[in-house]
Amino acid sequence: MKVIIQRVTRASVTVGDDQINSIGRGLCVLLGMSVDDTHTDADYIVRKVLNLRLFEDENGRPWSKSVMDRDYEVLCVSQFTLQCILKGNKPDYHLAMPAELAQPFYASILENMRSAYKPELVKDGKFGALMQVHIQNDGPVTIELTSPSVPSDPRQSSKQEKQQPRKEKGRSKGPSESSKEKSALRSRQDTNPSSGAEGDVSSEREP
Repeated sequence: MKVIIQRVTRASVTVGDDQINSIGRGLCVLLGMSVDDTHTDADYIVRKVLNLRLFEDENGRPWSKSVMDRDYEVLCVSQFTLQCILKGNKPDYHLAMPAELAQPFYASILENMRSAYKPELVKDGKFGALMQVHIQNDGPVTIELTSPSVPSDPRQSSKQEKQQPRKEKGRSKGPSESSKEKSALRSRQDTNPSSGAEGDVSSEREP
């Protein structure tokens, strides 16, 4: 799951001419759910959103308090475009969770967030609608967050597999280069007039 978290002084969601929801100071959270996301990913994101220390404390010290510490609001908006992969200049969204699965999954994220915080302070947009999201970014402060899951894109997996042999090949060069260095060092020692090896050679030449 990919998430964009913005610290805001105000934010609102409008569909057509109707304002769906709005918040004062707090966080606007854009959530992009992938086909591989599980409740483990959702729990991670909920925990991070609620506990990130993006606000100042009572004495004005920055990066000290979370949205829960300050009793601020959270506005969540589902945004599948965060799962975009570019094919040239054309966006591809095949990694995004299909709408029929994403809607109940998104609803469960909201439910978990409300259970972990104060329900009346967690608001959202309208799933699947063409929304206008109005954000007054405070700072500006924008945090990009990705849940620690394995990529599902076969192209990404293939890329990782190709990188692995190169890394192993790079590691195999270490001993070889080290051996060359040792060999060169021994060679320099053998030609050193003060070394014992030179004396041995001289004794062999004597009749």
